[in-house]
Amino acid sequence: MAGVTFNGVTKRYGDVHVLEALDLDIADGEFLVLLGPSGCGKTTALRIVAGLEKPTSGRVFIAGRDVTDKAPRERDVAMVFQSYALYPHMTVKRNIESPLLVRSYPVDGPDRPVRKLTGAERAERVAEAARVLDLEPYLDRKPSALSGGQRQRVALARAIVSRPKAFLMDEPLSNLDAKLRAQTRIELVELHERVGTTVVYVTHDQVEAMTMATRVAVMTMGRLQQVGTPKEVYDHPVNTFVAQFIGTPPMNCLDGVVGAGGSIDVAGGWLAGPATATALERGRKVVAGVRPEHLVVAPNGSLRAEVRAVEWLGHECLLFMVAEGQQFVVRQPGVAEQSAGDVVNLAVDPAQVHLFDVDTTERIP
Repeated sequence: MAGVTFNGVTKRYGDVHVLEALDLDIADGEFLVLLGPSGCGKTTALRIVAGLEKPTSGRVFIAGRDVTDKAPRERDVAMVFQSYALYPHMTVKRNIESPLLVRSYPVDGPDRPVRKLTGAERAERVAEAARVLDLEPYLDRKPSALSGGQRQRVALARAIVSRPKAFLMDEPLSNLDAKLRAQTRIELVELHERVGTTVVYVTHDQVEAMTMATRVAVMTMGRLQQVGTPKEVYDHPVNTFVAQFIGTPPMNCLDGVVGAGGSIDVAGGWLAGPATATALERGRKVVAGVRPEHLVVAPNGSLRAEVRAVEWLGHECLLFMVAEGQQFVVRQPGVAEQSAGDVVNLAVDPAQVHLFDVDTTERIP
C-alpha cells in the first residue's frame, strides 16, 4: 500500500490547459474520488499517476518515491478501465492471471531480486482474487458468457492479483445499469475494506463519490476546488460550483442583498441569515444557498413563491418554485399537498443558509 501525491502537476496540450497546478495528497489506504464534470481533468490526472501521460510540469510521488519519469511498469499500480479491457479469447482464469505472466515481483523479500512467479504461485493468487470477488464459478468461462457486473469483477480481480500499491479506477461503473451500479458500489467498498489498498477513483457521478469515498476531490476546468469527506463537501461547499455540483437536486443559489439584522433579502421576500451575516455590510450583494430539503412550506414563512410544477418520486416529491423570476426547488417527504399554480410561504433554518460572494463565488465565512 502507498500514498499518492500530486505536487504542482500541470498538463497542457498546446494552448489548452487540462490540469493547472494540482496539489493533492492521497493517504495510504484511502479511497479518494476525483469528481467533476466531463473535461475537468480528472482522467488526465489519473493517467499521469499511471504513467500513461507525462505532466507538463510538477511531480508525482507514490509511496514517497518520485515516479514522474518512471515507466508505467515501474510504478506498481493497477488500472481498471471503463471498458474492462478483457481478452475475449481467454477464460476468466487466464484474464486474471495475465499480468502475472509478464511481470516480475519481489516475492522473496525486499532485499532479494525480483522474479517471475511460479505456476503454483500464480494459481494461488488467482484463486485468492476469485474467492474475494466471488468469481470461482466462472473461472472457465469467457468474457462473452458473463454479465456486465461479472466482467467488471474480472477486471478488478486482474488488478488485485498484482498486489499493487494503488488501484486506479477510471469510471469503472459507467457501463452498468442502475441496479448493477448500486450492487457494485457496495462490492467495491467491501473490497477496499478487505484489502486496504489505496484507491484513486475517477467519476462524474456524485452518487458514486458520496457513497464510496473516504474523501472527495471536486474539480472543474483543470483546477481542484475542494477536498473533504462527503459530508464536509455537502454541508460546507467552498464555492457556488461545489454547492451546485454536489446534491440532487443541487443547492438553490438565489441572488440576494444583506438586510437589517443579518437577514437576506431574496426574490421579493427575505431569509434569516446565518449568525455570521450580522457582521456583513447592509446592502452588500450576495448569493444565498439553500439545499432543497431545508426549505419548508410554512404559513408564516418569509419567502413567498409560486409552485410551477410538482414531481412525485414515491418516497418524496419535488416542488419547482418561482419567485420574482428566480427559480428554485423544494424537497418534501411523501406526497405534496400543493399543486402547480399554488402560492405558498417558505421558511428555512438560518443555520442552513450559505452565503457566497457575488464576484468571486467563494463562500463567505
